[in-house]
Amino acid sequence: MTVRLRPHHLLCTLTYVGHGYSAGFARNMDEVISRMNHGEPALVVEGPDDICAPLLQTENPHCLGASVRERDHAAALSISRATDLEIKPGRLIRLTPDRIAEFRTSFTSGKTRKACLGCQWSRLCTSVSKESFASSRLIA
Repeated sequence: MTVRLRPHHLLCTLTYVGHGYSAGFARNMDEVISRMNHGEPALVVEGPDDICAPLLQTENPHCLGASVRERDHAAALSISRATDLEIKPGRLIRLTPDRIAEFRTSFTSGKTRKACLGCQWSRLCTSVSKESFASSRLIA
């Protein structure tokens, strides 16, 4: 199996510490992170992914909004520029410890943070990265 991730969620998984939009969202995110920690690769998708699932059942889910598509575009572009991977739909990524470390280095340096502009979780993610991702549930 593969974990389906939209581009900006490649960044979100780096700093996830158990907080979310709702208890159901956090439970789902825990499951997605667990799958990744057990070696499932990530398949880059366009639009809603495995992380979005609980939000799609709410009225007017933000996962379908233009601002989220813009966040995906910014994430794909910045990750592609900061790494040796072209991030686009259909790309399969093995999140090995080395790859996670590479993504986290780019995140901490700010190279991939353009996608985080305006995100309500940005301050928390900055704090997690400043603590060397020690509280992140994604294992490197």
